[in-house]
Amino acid sequence: MSISSEEYRHAMRLFPAGVTIVTVQAGGRRHGLTVSAFASVSPDPPLVCVIVDHEHYGYRLLEEEGAVFAVNILGEDHTELSNRFAWVKDEDRFAVGSWGEAVTGAPILEDALAWLDCTIRDRFPSGTHTIYIGEVQAHAIPRPEDQPLVYWNRGYRHFVGG
Repeated sequence: MSISSEEYRHAMRLFPAGVTIVTVQAGGRRHGLTVSAFASVSPDPPLVCVIVDHEHYGYRLLEEEGAVFAVNILGEDHTELSNRFAWVKDEDRFAVGSWGEAVTGAPILEDALAWLDCTIRDRFPSGTHTIYIGEVQAHAIPRPEDQPLVYWNRGYRHFVGG
């Protein structure tokens, strides 16, 4: 017997995660969403994964033929931008921030700590979400010395490192 969704969320809130904005380009449309379900998969070939809820508009775009995405790793000064891509519904989410275009055509945040430009290699539906494996086609590391934005215990935290 599994635990309830609420029990699961209560436990998972204690796992700290970096915060990203995953941007999608599909069929001439672009979209972005705040994602903490992101991980490195393989250095050779360079693969990452992002996990997206089936209820999200980004999921519909990622399911389209030829869809591409970029993972923009946020710095601690990107709290407002993270919230915008998590909560803004009808406005242009890209109206704030300095946005460019990666090799694949996916939008990239020019002042992210780093960004990874990906083509979709595999899709794995699981429960209420789909796991997207992206093959990294291009990247940049604009701010390698800056601190990351971290989400833990239902709030943003500042990384304290030495």
